[in-house]
Amino acid sequence: MQYLPLLGISVNDSAVFLIIIFLFISAFLFMLFKYGRLYLKSITSNAHVSLLHIIGMALRHVDIQSIVEYRIMAKKAGIDIAAASLESHSLAGGNIKHVVRAMIAALKAGIELGFDHACAIDLAGRDVFDAIKASINPKVIDCPDARDCSTLDAVTKDGIQIKVKARVTLRTKIDRLVGGATEETIIARVGEGIVTSIGSIENYKEVLERPDLISKLVMEKMLDGDTAFQILSINIVDIDVGENIGAKLQADQAEADKRLAQAEAEKRQGLAIAHKHEMKALAEENMAKILAAEAEVPKAIAQAFREGNLGIMDYYHLKNIKADTEMRTSISKSGISPVIK
Repeated sequence: MQYLPLLGISVNDSAVFLIIIFLFISAFLFMLFKYGRLYLKSITSNAHVSLLHIIGMALRHVDIQSIVEYRIMAKKAGIDIAAASLESHSLAGGNIKHVVRAMIAALKAGIELGFDHACAIDLAGRDVFDAIKASINPKVIDCPDARDCSTLDAVTKDGIQIKVKARVTLRTKIDRLVGGATEETIIARVGEGIVTSIGSIENYKEVLERPDLISKLVMEKMLDGDTAFQILSINIVDIDVGENIGAKLQADQAEADKRLAQAEAEKRQGLAIAHKHEMKALAEENMAKILAAEAEVPKAIAQAFREGNLGIMDYYHLKNIKADTEMRTSISKSGISPVIK
């Protein structure tokens, strides 16, 4: 085995050393060839990203081109965002495109938006760029949402139904975007406020004459509290008169009272019929008792004859009294007054 006196290593060791040096240089040249364009682009754009950092991002499977390009975009817009910060947000699952574009839009519009806040909004699942656009150009939403129903229906104090459509102009509140309620909450609150406001008005004609009265009453309620939006205006775009709910309710109540009275009358009629049948049965029962008692009379007369307590003249006297009684009964039923001499 031969030695190199200057390096103090053997020939075989020097061959291995040279191979390692060759591999290292080859890898460096490959990285330079593959990522050199991005490295030079970052330097010439005054948004320097070190080559070692680029190689490290490649090993961490990060989209290097996006990191470099959006750092350059931010730098050209006057925002210095470190490449490491963009990489961290990308590895956390964020959308660096939306974050950078949102920060640039906020800067040009004079809206204060820090990188950490923008990342927090993005990681919370909200489109931070769309939120900035809504803050710069307020969005208009319909109330009610056409997917749920076509109009908001409310009733004034005089019982007239009012059908209303409204449009709400919203501006995003960046400081409340994380944790603040969404548009659905705004629509629900505005709808409730409109219904309540119409219900507090005495006459439906006031609503038709002054639709802005509804908007004024709703705006005074400060419905945008704890939401991610600020209500700029509420405009009534359509208003119609519906049914006379008060009269309909009165008619329904009258019909219900009528049915209740009919039921009570039928109940009383049924009770009367039942009572009539009871009395009829009682009369028949009493008649049967009378007939039974009358059946005992001949027996008593016969017994009286046998015992000598009743004579023939007494018997004829009883027969005359009975005949006279039957005649008077017959005359009274015929309605002819008897002639008294």
